[in-house]
Amino acid sequence: MSIDRIVLAFAGTVVLVSVALALFAGMTWALWITGFVGLNMLQAAFTRFCPLAMILKRLGVRPGAAFS
Repeated sequence: MSIDRIVLAFAGTVVLVSVALALFAGMTWALWITGFVGLNMLQAAFTRFCPLAMILKRLGVRPGAAFS
């Protein structure tokens, strides 16, 4: 699995968990997490800066096209 796919899978998981917390546990503050992930993905699309991608690269995960 490449860095790109891991980053996308992680972001998707965080979004789904935070929405589930807001809907089923009444923790509406969790929607701020969803917003943060969305903003981070948007800025990463333009700047190619992603802290998770940097950590994964240092751990030796195979780079993909987006975060090489």
